[in-house]
Amino acid sequence: MVRFAEIEEAAIARHGRPAVEARLVTPRSPEELRALPEDRYLSAMSLRIFRAGLAHALVDRKWPAFEEVFAGFDPDFCAALPDERIEELLADRRLIRNLPKLRAVRANARAILELRAEGGIGAWIAAWPEEDIVGSWDELARRFQQLGGNSAAHFLRMVGKDTFILTDAVVRALRQWGVVEGEPAGKPGRAAVQAAFLDWRKEAGRPLCQLSQILALSVD
Repeated sequence: MVRFAEIEEAAIARHGRPAVEARLVTPRSPEELRALPEDRYLSAMSLRIFRAGLAHALVDRKWPAFEEVFAGFDPDFCAALPDERIEELLADRRLIRNLPKLRAVRANARAILELRAEGGIGAWIAAWPEEDIVGSWDELARRFQQLGGNSAAHFLRMVGKDTFILTDAVVRALRQWGVVEGEPAGKPGRAAVQAAFLDWRKEAGRPLCQLSQILALSVD
């Protein structure tokens, strides 16, 4: 398999080292993930869900209204919302009026409350090993609504959990550098990609999120 140093050189040749380094994010530590309040996890999860398929800037402009309507995404408040109140939100022009996604806020709040028995969502996410990060995507999609596809990985990136994301640019780079031939679909394909990222992490000493970003910058 190609060495990551070659991929990083390609990214630097395209953009310059300062520009590459300026784009890179730093993951939160396990202590920081455990300390992040439940409402920030629910807010980030909901933001990702509403961003899916829409221009992020549009959703972000409306997000203060979402924070107001959902009481700062307090899980206890959101979990108790009756059907009638959620349906009333369809008349609120400040919001993105998508009923399944609005209902997902309540369902996901309830899932967060269930995780309190396991130490809380922050502790649960912090404890998940990056060596099986694709497993966390599957478990998030199982426990929470509207977190299929790449949404689970995007959510983890938003809250600071170290993960790579299979964006279009990353998949194109994986093909260009000979890691995969087509789409890394299904568990076997994603497991192969994960193994490549873990090898690169050992070589480069960088977190998965930075490897993912550099990989994208090597072709985009």
